[in-house]
Amino acid sequence: MKSATLLQQLETQLEQLAQAVEPHANKRNAQARFDHQLFHSHSTHLGDYLQEIRQTMALLKQSVRDNRPESVAWMAERVVLQMSAMQRELATLKMRSSETRAAPVWENLYEKLAEHQDFERRLRAMIQDRESLLGVQETLAQQQLQREVAALEGRLQRCLQAQKRIERGIEDRERGL
Repeated sequence: MKSATLLQQLETQLEQLAQAVEPHANKRNAQARFDHQLFHSHSTHLGDYLQEIRQTMALLKQSVRDNRPESVAWMAERVVLQMSAMQRELATLKMRSSETRAAPVWENLYEKLAEHQDFERRLRAMIQDRESLLGVQETLAQQQLQREVAALEGRLQRCLQAQKRIERGIEDRERGL
C-alpha cells in the first residue's frame, strides 16, 4: 500500500511537470542540459528528457509489480532526481535563453578583436620585412617594394580602425550591462 501511494504522488508530480514542460518541449536548446549519468538522452529538446522520465517511471511501476525492493528504491530515487533536474531547468530556462543570446555576441566580439590584433601583428611584420629589403634592392625593385609597403600600411590603418570599432562595441556592451 505504501508503494501505491508513493507511485500515485510521483505520477501526479510527473503530470504537473509535463504540463510545465509542454510549451518548451520541442524548442531546441543550444546544447544538452543534463548530466549523462542522470539521463541517457543527449538531446537538445526538453520533450525528449520528459519522455525518458516517463520511461523511468514505467520501469519503477514494473519493479513494484515484480516486487523487487532494491530496484524500486533505485528507480524511485532516479525518477525523483530526473524530475528535480527538469524542474531546475524549467526554473532557469528564461535566464538561459537570454544567456545564450548574449554569449555568442560577446564571444564573437572578442574573437574578432583577437583576429584583428593578429592581422595587425602580421601586417607590421610584413612592413618591416619590406622596408629592410628596400635598403638593399635596386631602383626598379625599390619602387615595387615601396608600393607594397604603402599598400600594407593602408591595410594596417584599416585593421587598426576595425579594432577601434570592435573595442568601442565591447565597451558599449559592457556599459549596457
